Amino acid sequence: MFNYKERVDKLINDEIAAGQIAGANLLVIKDGEEKFFSSYGQMDMENGKAMKRDTIFRMFSMSKPVTAAAVMILEERGEIDLRDEVSKYLPEYHVQKVWTEDGLVDAERDITIWDCLNMTTGIPYPHPWSAVGIQMDELFKELIQARIDGKSPDTREYVRRIAEVPLEFQPGKKWMYGLSADVLGAVVEVVSGKKYGQFLQEEIFGPLGMVDTGFFVPEEKKDRFAKLYNYDEEQGRLVHFEESHLGEYYGEDVQFESGGAGLVSTIDDYSKFARMMVNKGIYNGVRILGEKTVEFMTQNRLADDQREDFCWDSTLGYGYGCLMRVLENQGLAATLGDIGEYGWDGWTGNYVTMNPKENMVFLYYIQKCGAGFTNLTRKLRDVTYANIQNWK
Repeated sequence: MFNYKERVDKLINDEIAAGQIAGANLLVIKDGEEKFFSSYGQMDMENGKAMKRDTIFRMFSMSKPVTAAAVMILEERGEIDLRDEVSKYLPEYHVQKVWTEDGLVDAERDITIWDCLNMTTGIPYPHPWSAVGIQMDELFKELIQARIDGKSPDTREYVRRIAEVPLEFQPGKKWMYGLSADVLGAVVEVVSGKKYGQFLQEEIFGPLGMVDTGFFVPEEKKDRFAKLYNYDEEQGRLVHFEESHLGEYYGEDVQFESGGAGLVSTIDDYSKFARMMVNKGIYNGVRILGEKTVEFMTQNRLADDQREDFCWDSTLGYGYGCLMRVLENQGLAATLGDIGEYGWDGWTGNYVTMNPKENMVFLYYIQKCGAGFTNLTRKLRDVTYANIQNWK
């Protein structure tokens, strides 16, 4: 058999040597015990700062599972119904327009909280591939400029303006990755009567001891905030990336708290959330969610016709529900992972798998634009699963 540390060290260090990533953190927890952790490379190449265990990362779409948990807390308390129309809380979402080849038409029904949890709303991210995506892109550029100009639109303003953009399709007809989780963050604000970040702090981060997780990086922690890099094909190297796509801004005066992409965290902090999930809603004696709630959250909820567009390389063999992938077909996914494992990843390459069968959490963090799920992530997962009998 192989030496686990030697294998993962070589895989990650080779990636750094090839100039593909600046640095990384890798953490594996099984049966409530840490089985492996290591830091690699640098968090700031320009200043020669090494990657460390307490380095703070942009979570991007790994914010989404946290938002799903926040929504389910309200569901457990009877404060919302998953079948509720979003317009019950955000009136601007009543009778939205839908883009068709023949022009705009009225939505056949209002989008629901359930649509948002399963990305079947028709609300896109900004993108250049359709008229609706282009319109959303123009809107976000306007909102980002407003922040730069000192107007600081908040979560409710972002979500109100998002409703002005037509839907890509009739609600519930398809799956499409987009801004649905951001809409949910605004719903939580309205129902709870609190800023979204305050709700998360009181209900999830505080109880779990996630001391470095939130929507901004305090001044005293900025020296721990990893730089974000992009691979420049012309220069053939990683370059520091500072642009904003979705209004991401990590200052203490942040107003837009994006439920889909806005959180920052450390690998240890997020592991507490992940361990809570694999432990059926409880961590360190603190219950965040009920057992039945976690079971409900971690199943595929897409019908066959909705799954036609859920076909990225990273999602082959997986279903989707409550803003997470759920493994259903090992062969199609080409993975050693267990049926029923779940999780998600972020645009900058941070990745989590939560495996209830093995009571295991696997976290791999980098900060590289457009990385998401990489071939290296797949290799690290499989090396980890191949070694799992040594941790039993």
